[in-house]
Amino acid sequence: MPQRLKTSSTDLVFGALANPTRREILDLLLDGEQSVQDIAERFDMARPSVSEHLKVLRDCGLVGEEKRGRHRFYRVEPQPLHDLQSWLAPFERFWRSRMRALGTVLDTMPDDPADSAAPRSPGAGA
Repeated sequence: MPQRLKTSSTDLVFGALANPTRREILDLLLDGEQSVQDIAERFDMARPSVSEHLKVLRDCGLVGEEKRGRHRFYRVEPQPLHDLQSWLAPFERFWRSRMRALGTVLDTMPDDPADSAAPRSPGAGA
């Protein structure tokens, strides 16, 4: 299997998404762009800490930033998520086919386990 650099964009996005605070920030930004102050008010942490989380999200491309006067506004950038979805698609196809196969097996099994032809232990029953 080929080695990938640790600094690939996919690795950076997965690293950013590994943090629950950054995922929550992305959830907030799904409602539309917001200023650092607006975002910071939603968290029990100092504004510089929120800014650091936003920097990680910005550096991997998950959020875009626009400066207006003295304020910076952030918005979700969808491309890195589309790239992840493309990377994950083969895994989804793999598991869908396995789940269909499992469903086929389950459909052939009796609904009541007592109806199955399970082997009985010697001496059990009459």
